Parts: sequence; C-alpha cells; structure tokens
Amino acid sequence: MKKSLLTGLLIAAGSFLWAQKGESVFQVKEAERIISFLASDEMRGRKVFSPEIDKAADFIAAEFKAAGLQPINNSFRQEFTIVRPKFISATASFDGTAVEQKSIIVITCAPQFKADQGAGYDKVMISAGVNLQAEARKYARGNKNTLVVVDKSFANSFGNLARLKSSMFKTNTNTVFVLADALPDQWSVEAVHEINEQKMANVVGILPGKSKKDEYVIFSGHYDHIGVGRPVEGDSIYNGANDDAAGTTGVIMLAQYFKQLNNNERTIVFAALTAEESGGFGAQYFSRQFNPEKVMAMFNIEMIGTESKWGKNSAYITGYEKTNMGEILAKDLQGTEFNFYPDPYPAQQLFYRSDNATLARLGVPAHTISTSKMDVEPHYHKPSDEVKTLDLDNMVMVIKAIGMSSKSIVAGKETPTRVKVEELR
Repeated sequence: MKKSLLTGLLIAAGSFLWAQKGESVFQVKEAERIISFLASDEMRGRKVFSPEIDKAADFIAAEFKAAGLQPINNSFRQEFTIVRPKFISATASFDGTAVEQKSIIVITCAPQFKADQGAGYDKVMISAGVNLQAEARKYARGNKNTLVVVDKSFANSFGNLARLKSSMFKTNTNTVFVLADALPDQWSVEAVHEINEQKMANVVGILPGKSKKDEYVIFSGHYDHIGVGRPVEGDSIYNGANDDAAGTTGVIMLAQYFKQLNNNERTIVFAALTAEESGGFGAQYFSRQFNPEKVMAMFNIEMIGTESKWGKNSAYITGYEKTNMGEILAKDLQGTEFNFYPDPYPAQQLFYRSDNATLARLGVPAHTISTSKMDVEPHYHKPSDEVKTLDLDNMVMVIKAIGMSSKSIVAGKETPTRVKVEELR
C-alpha cells in the first residue's frame, strides 16, 4: 500500500512537472520578442511578394526549427507559384461559326493556347437559372481540361468570369468558357496571354504523433499583411500587429509548448499561412497537401491582441454552431477562468473571412479563434495597428487557453464533429 501511494505521488508529481514545463513557455517577454519582430517597421507590413515577407518567413522558419519541429519535404517553407495571366487575344469557332472575342474566356497558364474537339476535353453546359459564379469556379478549379459552354442568358455577367484568372495556381489544366446556345460538335479555341509568375510560401512545421501519426491537428495564423499604403498622420506602414502577427506569435508559442510536452498522440501541424489578405492562396495551397478526412481539427488564430467584448480570460470561436469543437474546448478548460463564446458578430460573416473557411469547405472542423471587437475595432487595416496598442498579457492568456483547451483533441481522446459542407454558403 505504501508502494502504491508512493507510486501515485510520483506520477502526480511527474504530471505536475510536465504541465509546469509546458506552461513555462507562455511568457509575455517571449510573445513581445516574436511579435515585435514581425510587426516592426522594418517588416514594412509584410505584403505578399515583398522582400520583407520573405524575411518574416525566414524568421518563422528559424523559430520552428528552434522549437524542435520537423520540416515537411526537408523545408519549413512550403513554396508554390501563382500565375497572373494578362489577356492579349482570343478566337473560337463553334460548328463552323466564329465566336466573338468578348464571348471567350480561357483559364490557362500557357502563353500560346490552342485546343479543339480532338484534344480530349470534357464538355459541359452551364444552364440558365443556376449560380454562374459557383458553377464556373468549380470547373476553373478542377483537374480536368474542360470546355464550358455558358448559356446566353448570362450574357451580362459572363465577363465577370475573367476574375477567375486574375491570379491562379500554376497548373497544366485548362478551362475554356464560351458564351453560346448549345454544346458544339466541332470546335476550336486559341488564346494568347502574357504570363507572369510569382512565388509565395507558407511556413509549416510538424510534431509527429505517437500513436495516431496519420491524424492531424492544425494550429494556424496568417503572417502576411497589407504592406505600405496611404499615410495616416504621417505613418504609411500598416504593421499588422494584431492582424495577424498576434496569431502567428500564438502559433510559434504553441509549437514551443507542445514540443516541451512531447505527449501528442496525433500529429500536430503548425502553419504560418501567406496571402490571407490577398485571395487566401496560402490556405488554398496548404489545404491541398492533406487528405481532409485525416484533419481532425483546425485552430486558426486571428487578431487575439486585445480584450474581447467580455473582457479578459475570454475569446470567441467563429462558426461555433457548425461543429461541437467549442464544447470540447470548454470541457478541457473546466476549472479555469477562461471561456470561449460563440462569435458575437454573425452579421460580419467572420467564419468565411479567414483561412479556416478553406478547410471548412472540405468538411474539416476548422474555426477561427479571436478576441477582436469587430464592431468597434479602431486599428483594423490601419497604420496604427502596432504592438504598442496591444494587451500582451491578455494575448498570452489566450494563447495558453488555446493550448490547454486542445489537449483532448491532440491526445486523440476527442474528435470534433465534421462541418456539413452542404450547409455552407
């Protein structure tokens, strides 16, 4: 009996020491060190394609390495190419009849494009009465060469489909949209574009799981912002301290925390995503690297640098009602003073305005955690979004709460319900 008691005391002491060891990373000085670099004037607002965002990516990669994360494919930088085609000209013929240039839109990465009925293209029709943008987007993002004939009832909005090629991932797949009455038997299309390619990079590191390596839990935040813009009171650098250097700081500190704990049964993925402010390309590319069925949860962290409308020890979860993830987090926080609430700004559709939405549309229980008072946010997308405006003590409490609330999911003991994709807009 004495031996059992001693063993129990040792186990309890060990658990306490592990908890203390992990929680020791949640220091305000550490948060200040990280966020002060990311949101400094030297980073010039971390705009995509700028030299400064590359410096930010290098900094985050170094932090991931120092924390003890493993890279994917031998690099923490998850690089991809964005193509921006500039339209020059297009011609087409349907069953021997020439098609007007304004009725042709070609989504391609080829400077000189040419295809006809012998090229093996799928042929589909977008009929009157459907959601043109939604249907067109589905084909433009598909993985098959496709001729899409758009019913002439969409003549007034057909030109808007050109937005689908304003920026796109580099691909060998082509999609041709033609405004016409019916699918042709014989057809040919030619198009000329000036192709501009630009590199982007997410920064991603992992902690492999112990018993459930092929199940993933994601902690993410976007590290880009909007750069240098119109001066306000002499300041033209949009530092993006709260949006979203704060979230990126959280991702780095959570990487430190979980590495020190070293008890994750599921594989944890830490992702600093790019281009959230410029089309969400980082999240889109990132999402394509995983089987969504194997992603058990995504904690996207956005604008946590100020107190929420409920004060300290609180944050909200966007799309709270779409899964039971919030209930799981609350259960793991029992006995603490911290509370997660449903999004208090439903009219602003915040669930769809951050990187979580990309994975949620694949069914992943993906939510954004935030404290921002979006109805009265004085520094949102302004040069005044600087570190000095933040409450770093409160921010660290939020980061700690995210880590503690995720323990059952990370341990593989709890799995949130999936998002019902058919109910999303």
